[in-house]
Amino acid sequence: MSRKPERDVEKTYSLPDFVAKLRRLADALEQGERFERQIAGERVGVPARAVCIIEHEREGASEEIEFQVKWRNPR
Repeated sequence: MSRKPERDVEKTYSLPDFVAKLRRLADALEQGERFERQIAGERVGVPARAVCIIEHEREGASEEIEFQVKWRNPR
């Protein structure tokens, strides 16, 4: 099996689109189901066993909250 290339993709969404995506993710995880999404041309599946992290960063006058969902793929 070939290894997937590394990538770091970031996209800005309108508030209604962001809320809809979070709602779909939350519903899938709550029901113990896989969440699938197309991101920059690649289909990404988040397994129900994923770990969810909320991160807060502050630098000068700028602040950020990141909602992270992490998992390991089987080899």
